[in-house]
Amino acid sequence: MRHIAIFALCAAPWITAAAAVPTDSTRQALLPEARHSEIARAVYALSERFHYEQAPMDNEFSSKAFDQFLDSLDPSKMYFLQSDIERFEPGRYQLEDSLRTGQVDIAFRMFDIYQSRASERLEYVLGLLKTEPDFTLNEEFAYDRSDAHWAKDIAELDELWRKRVKNDALSLALTDKPWTEIQEILGKRYQRVLTRITQVKPDDVFEIYMNAFTHTLDPHSSYMSPRNSEEYRIQMSLSYDGIGASLQLIDDYVTIMNVIPGGPAAIDGTLKQNDRITAVGQEDGDLVDVIGWRLDDVVDLIRGPGGTRVNLHILPAGAAPGSGQFVLELTRDKIKLEAQAAQKKMVEVQRGEKTLRIGVVEVPSFYLDFQALIAGDENYTSTTRDVRRLVEELKADGMDGLILDLRNNGGGHLQEAQSLSGLFIGSGPVVQLRHTNGRIEVLNDADPDVAYTGPMAVLVNRFSASASEIFAAAIQDYKRGVVVGQQTYGKGTVQNLFSLDRYKRSESPGFGQLTLTIGKYYRVTGGSTQNRGVSPDIELPSAIDMASVGESSQKTAMPWDQINGSPFKPGNAVPDQELPILVERHRERAATDPQFQALLGEFATFEEARARKTVSLNLAVRKAERDKLNEKGGIEGEDLAAEGVEDSADGGTIDPSVPGHGQNLPGSLAEEEESPDVILGETEQIVIDMINLQSKSVLKAATQVAETN
Repeated sequence: MRHIAIFALCAAPWITAAAAVPTDSTRQALLPEARHSEIARAVYALSERFHYEQAPMDNEFSSKAFDQFLDSLDPSKMYFLQSDIERFEPGRYQLEDSLRTGQVDIAFRMFDIYQSRASERLEYVLGLLKTEPDFTLNEEFAYDRSDAHWAKDIAELDELWRKRVKNDALSLALTDKPWTEIQEILGKRYQRVLTRITQVKPDDVFEIYMNAFTHTLDPHSSYMSPRNSEEYRIQMSLSYDGIGASLQLIDDYVTIMNVIPGGPAAIDGTLKQNDRITAVGQEDGDLVDVIGWRLDDVVDLIRGPGGTRVNLHILPAGAAPGSGQFVLELTRDKIKLEAQAAQKKMVEVQRGEKTLRIGVVEVPSFYLDFQALIAGDENYTSTTRDVRRLVEELKADGMDGLILDLRNNGGGHLQEAQSLSGLFIGSGPVVQLRHTNGRIEVLNDADPDVAYTGPMAVLVNRFSASASEIFAAAIQDYKRGVVVGQQTYGKGTVQNLFSLDRYKRSESPGFGQLTLTIGKYYRVTGGSTQNRGVSPDIELPSAIDMASVGESSQKTAMPWDQINGSPFKPGNAVPDQELPILVERHRERAATDPQFQALLGEFATFEEARARKTVSLNLAVRKAERDKLNEKGGIEGEDLAAEGVEDSADGGTIDPSVPGHGQNLPGSLAEEEESPDVILGETEQIVIDMINLQSKSVLKAATQVAETN
């Protein structure tokens, strides 16, 4: 009771002041649900007991969580005023106490002000579109506001947003669109966002708030709502029960983007790309109009148990609203997300008079259908099972060398990282795991069978994380192959999933789940992958900015450390004396390869663009900058400086319904989008170098044996 009284005393002035903030009369303030209090107490108790670092949850922690929540809502300081922040301040040191006792009102009050400010901003920018901006003025738009101050008044916010909207308009003007078309495009974009502001649910606010708390513990502890918990399960199992169609919200219509092969919709054959779903019904129930709904709410209606029926009211692609609509009845079934599973291809590479066949296996994640495995399903989905099958097929097709492409693979199941490593290293320790209580567990591969023994490279980049790093480190430590690419992400922590439904005291909806960091990974050599990641044996260039991406860029990241190594027997697939030769041959090739040099030029251009904090709002200047960038780096289309403010499929760059949306810095590419085949092509050449060195070693050994005999 003492903590409750203190919180009420401190928060009262803030609550009174907050009430003075104007709100949209058509919008009702979101309120927490009773179950949110129960969930908050459970998350706090589990975090305090099981989190790896066992850090004290005191006033300092509360203050950091407070700032984390503000940053989640308004990272670029484009919505709140300084006066709003001052109203929030009395709650700064109360977050820890309030969560422990299950009080979450403060988050909803802060979000209410955020939502009100966002509505004001969108109404303001819609008004700006009535007048065409003057693109001849020499003005600058500061798109990087991470270190900016909060606006002191509405006039300052208006000026920030005037320039932001002008930049959006200028980006379209650079494509030679007339003002009337720009006006229409931006008007629809902003209006969609304004509509979505009203569609935010209490669960959304609560999830943001709880993640501000968990991310203060470390970047990878998180709370997932019931909805996102189910999406996580689908992602890991690569399967769900539904109709087999990818959907997207376009102009208030849920639109078919593609039909998944083998699913009910594909078998029926009626549903086509760009068809629109206007209503959904269950079995013999009435159709419910879904125009303007949130996409995830419509998905919830369409998904359901296998064998049940769903009725869809379809507006065909290109048809005017109200014309040519029909009802399509489909029976739900199990959908396999094959496109997200491991894939293979064989690449033929000419080297001198020889044509060598290099197998490439792309592994997008470390997935496992755990429920199917527990249920005894012999056909359960697994990364290791898929990769084993693909490697066997490549071997049957005459593969000379293998590349495992783990670029952008953010990880997944620890069990899969362990078993996939075992496909290539034989028996022995794969990774060490240190638990919260200090106990160290060595995870071994007990299966001596190896799926492939030939030359192999593991291709990684900065977005290769967690399970990817465990696998790459094991291959590197056992000298089984070479790791090629960029230093990896540096996520060396292990998380455990805690189902929160066990804390339910009523028949209320699901509680979701807590992902909590309960340990750290260590290589068999004893060094952690945490913070430092895995350094490649042969470094290749990348467009990804190391400073802004990776564990080391996270404020609450755990530090690197090391423990004693675990005894293991490295192989000799990549002898120590051969690695310098591989590096030197790569450098010689890169220095004379026109494609590789062009790629380096493009990446240098990205670095130059990233270094900028502002962009010109003068159309002639921007055109000149774009032309210069195109000449310099071979980049087509919009200039990089405006990349962060491009229109996007989810409704544009300004989306206050999703706090923090559209705040990416220009040039922060999520993958090697510019000429990715150059990186893969050089990796293929490195594998061929390995093949040739191995052939010489075998020939030399055979000669020595013959001479001895």
